[in-house]
Amino acid sequence: MRVALVGSTGYIAGFLLKRFEEENWDVLRIGRRESADAVLHLEDAERFDYGTLEGVDAVVFTAAVSGPDKCADVFDACWRVNVEGTNRFIREAMARGCRVLFFSSDAVFGDIPGAVYTEDSETRAATPYGRMKKAVEDAFRGQPLFKAIRLPYVVSAKDRFVSRCLEAMESGTEAEVFHPFYRNCVVVSDVADTVVWLLKNWETYAPAVLNVAGPELVSRVRIADELDRIFDGRLRYRIVDPGPGFFRNRPRITEMRSLYLEKLGIVSGAGFSEKIRRELT
Repeated sequence: MRVALVGSTGYIAGFLLKRFEEENWDVLRIGRRESADAVLHLEDAERFDYGTLEGVDAVVFTAAVSGPDKCADVFDACWRVNVEGTNRFIREAMARGCRVLFFSSDAVFGDIPGAVYTEDSETRAATPYGRMKKAVEDAFRGQPLFKAIRLPYVVSAKDRFVSRCLEAMESGTEAEVFHPFYRNCVVVSDVADTVVWLLKNWETYAPAVLNVAGPELVSRVRIADELDRIFDGRLRYRIVDPGPGFFRNRPRITEMRSLYLEKLGIVSGAGFSEKIRRELT
């Protein structure tokens, strides 16, 4: 299979590249840096040489301005990248017969107190970042060459929060842990396995979206405690209330579940404790 990875230098993309290599897939790396196989600036998506996509079977689209606060602060510029440029690229890819797997977010659901969101739930995005992801989903929903996976917080040794905790352990300092802040966290290896499964089972998976959600609602405090257990009590941290400004652009709690992830055997049903230990050791 020939796969184009858009956003090839991003956090999750690095893990995807390793997983694609295990599959012996031919990968076209598309990104902003000159080291990519093809350079793409989504704010100028019309300038990209779309002939590069000829012969590509599938596009995995991970690129985005993903900071919720930045999306709010410079909304118009982020909209040009996250919606206008993204939609242009996806349309051009699909016109060349490429399947497109778009990385979306649990932010598309909004902030309904007590709600548990599934693939069938209505999307009522309330934040600028969520509205951008929803706009792309809505633009292509129902088209056979388009699917989206919605991600919560993705945990690995390289995610921002875990990285800060590991740095605090290394330096002997105290980490700050925001609370309350809950998501159905997943580990990055489950994300990579899901992407590979979908690309191999595109025709048999009928829904337009798949929620890549862990089975448990996990707080940052829980993640810190798991790290402390894994690394023999070396993590010192203090709990911090980030204040209302932090939650202006992100809900305190987003509980997302999947109707299909475990049922179809895409990932194992192991608990978060087992998965994060396996990811980090």
